[in-house]
Amino acid sequence: MDRRQFVSATAGALASTGIYAQALAQVASQAAAPASLRVAARNAWIWGLPLIENAEQRAARFAEGLKPNSFRHDRALVTAKGQFVTTPNNDTLYSQAWLNLEKGPVTISVPASGERYYCVPLMDMYTNNFAIVGTRTSGAAARTFTVIGPNAKRTDPLAIRAPTNSAWILGRTLVDGDADLPKAHAFQDGWSIKGPAAGAPRSFAKRTAPWDQYFASVQSLMNESPPPMTDARMLDSMAPLIQFGKAFDSARYSLDQVDEIKAGVADAASLFLQIRRTLPVRNGWSLPRDTIGNFGQDYDYRAAVAVGGLAALPPVEAMYLRVGGPEGRGFDGAKSWKLTFAADQLPPVDSFWSLSMYRLTSDGQLFFADNPIDRYTIGDRTAGLKRGADGALDIRMSRTAPADANANWLPAPAEGNFVLILRAYLPKPALLSGSYVLPPVQTA
Repeated sequence: MDRRQFVSATAGALASTGIYAQALAQVASQAAAPASLRVAARNAWIWGLPLIENAEQRAARFAEGLKPNSFRHDRALVTAKGQFVTTPNNDTLYSQAWLNLEKGPVTISVPASGERYYCVPLMDMYTNNFAIVGTRTSGAAARTFTVIGPNAKRTDPLAIRAPTNSAWILGRTLVDGDADLPKAHAFQDGWSIKGPAAGAPRSFAKRTAPWDQYFASVQSLMNESPPPMTDARMLDSMAPLIQFGKAFDSARYSLDQVDEIKAGVADAASLFLQIRRTLPVRNGWSLPRDTIGNFGQDYDYRAAVAVGGLAALPPVEAMYLRVGGPEGRGFDGAKSWKLTFAADQLPPVDSFWSLSMYRLTSDGQLFFADNPIDRYTIGDRTAGLKRGADGALDIRMSRTAPADANANWLPAPAEGNFVLILRAYLPKPALLSGSYVLPPVQTA
């Protein structure tokens, strides 16, 4: 048994006996050196943000008619007209499900995939991918697997234990253009979930809510989805404001204390804006931290990804490389830009790569923008790409099409700045290790 298996097994054993929740409550109530309210508010705002963002996604899907423990399959690729989450891709069809494991396990089946890439990532309420079934891990054969909640008694030795009773599946199915949609739909139709009926949870505050509503929601969501014991040190720092198993009461704070809490929230907002600037940058491209998609105690990055790339996969499944111009403020869409790959320097992947264009919102989120040819992505599956005499691939980015290379054109938003994200699915070791470096984006 390796270290990860040992930790998982230990956590499962504690959860199943109820010791886990008791121990966590004890740790939270016995902080050796209580932090100030300002520090507590700063840390709790950052720590709780993934819970808030996930709860908002969950509520939105149920409001649209999704039922717990059932799949809803998107039948068309995401465009500027239908975006439900920041930084969507235009390469795969999404299949969504919100699992409710309180009343018992669920069983999920997927059919044989053939040559088609797919993944079924299982994400807990803290935005960690605790398991991924798909091409990389399961191969092309049909698979059936069981998911159980954190407090369930293990009956199936192969069952996947979820850290929280609520879990989000944002599955991906690769599509090679519109002509491939019927076959992709047939593959999606083979997905199924069997599990007990469950009611939809209530809604919670959004990240823009007043401090008291925000922290009341974080408190409730924490109680609904107990945090791991490995968060105990962070929980200690939050104890003057919120504690696991307690109820949040904003009325108990004096006016001076409220000012202190608000100052902590402002500190968190300031810290939040700085997080992306701490990422390693090569040729202008921000590289993801190794923790993306399974964050551990990397709370600041977890919060940033929850807002700027919710449901991101871990690097071994997909790498997300971002280039956002000077200080991350985006490239000027009024100018012309290019990205040139030498003939033998295309991104090294075992599945596919794509370059996506996004408009940058004022709060740092990324969405597709309308454009005259309805193109949001260029990649190794784009038909008609033209190469230079030396075999180089030139991708052009501008608001108007270049006269000499329309097939290689990625349209920029009609207004504002843009950000580019290159996705590499099943990256090869050269990309994972950083020995392969993307070329810089340059003015055309």
